[in-house]
Amino acid sequence: MPLKNRFAELHAEITAWRRDFHENPELLYDVHRTAGLVAERLREFGCDEVVEGIGRTGVVGVIHGRSRASGKVIGLRADMDALPIEEMTGAAHASKVPGKMHACGHDGHTAMLLGAAKYLAETRHFDGSVVVIFQPAEEGGAGGKAMVDDGMMDRFGIHEVYGMHNMPGLPAGQFAIRPGALLASADEFVITLTGKGGHAAMPHTTIDTTLAASHVVVALQSIVSRNVDPLGNVVVTVGSFHTDSVASNVIAHKVVLQGTVRTLDPALRDLAEERLKAVVGNTAAAYGAEAVVGYQRGYPVTMNTPENTDFAADVAQEVAGSVNREVKPLMPAEDFAFMLEARPGAYIFIGNGDTPMCHHPEYDFNDEAIPAGCSWFATLAERRLPLA
Repeated sequence: MPLKNRFAELHAEITAWRRDFHENPELLYDVHRTAGLVAERLREFGCDEVVEGIGRTGVVGVIHGRSRASGKVIGLRADMDALPIEEMTGAAHASKVPGKMHACGHDGHTAMLLGAAKYLAETRHFDGSVVVIFQPAEEGGAGGKAMVDDGMMDRFGIHEVYGMHNMPGLPAGQFAIRPGALLASADEFVITLTGKGGHAAMPHTTIDTTLAASHVVVALQSIVSRNVDPLGNVVVTVGSFHTDSVASNVIAHKVVLQGTVRTLDPALRDLAEERLKAVVGNTAAAYGAEAVVGYQRGYPVTMNTPENTDFAADVAQEVAGSVNREVKPLMPAEDFAFMLEARPGAYIFIGNGDTPMCHHPEYDFNDEAIPAGCSWFATLAERRLPLA
């Protein structure tokens, strides 16, 4: 089955929604304008229930099918927030808000799910209920977790959940997916090393924390090279190195390191945390310094349920004519993972064409992908909840 004709008719309207969201980006949970417009449109479409304020500023719409005999309920999710980036696209619909832009395509995700919701509310050609989920704060705020913690899954009786993200480099409107781990977990650490500062000309009277911290940075890479199976996937990155000295002739008293740990396996996630703390403590001690490690668990591994993944891929094949079912996993993280921890489901990539990568100031969502994305959401609902 090709793209649904209705989305060709709606393409210009959905594109206008998308570009309006793009011009008016909002960050994290402060998505009041976006969420308000989403709720307003869902009501206009005739959704049976529209609830605001789930997970602080999330919006949920419920659409019942012609029959509800199956008792089945599926969730379809899109994210709404933008990024703190200065836009450099030069597009006519570029951000009107200095220092904020939709650099990850959440404007497109929201618009596509709205388009699918409009179609599903018009046709209701399914047996059961579809819950459309519009989530805040994906970009580091764990809005997906906030919605789950707010009781969303139980409140709306969701049995399984599906999400979509655009992928630059994949032809526009094509799809890619894989069962199991698709995106990595992402944890953050802050390491504070304390020694004894002093004059650079008399290092023997000090405990040089800069030296100790430098060895910690190098030693942390032994976690990947010597503690993890070579076929495993772990990335340890020290992204920030700050001393309390700004002078060239001063040995710092304190150094603070900040970084991330990413894995594709929950067991390796545990191992990496354990080894990081041990490596830091022992390395610092070897140089006479004291170390304190703050370790914060972030987004978990985005883990696609095999059966739901197969179904999502079959729908993508139906919509686009082909689908890559063995895309390589990627190391960025995604908080849809919290929803997949709560319910079975799948997360799929839709091609954005030959565009800059997400989080780049020249990135823009490709509106040519809209009919395919809307068709995947809508067809998935109709196939997963077939009328007798």
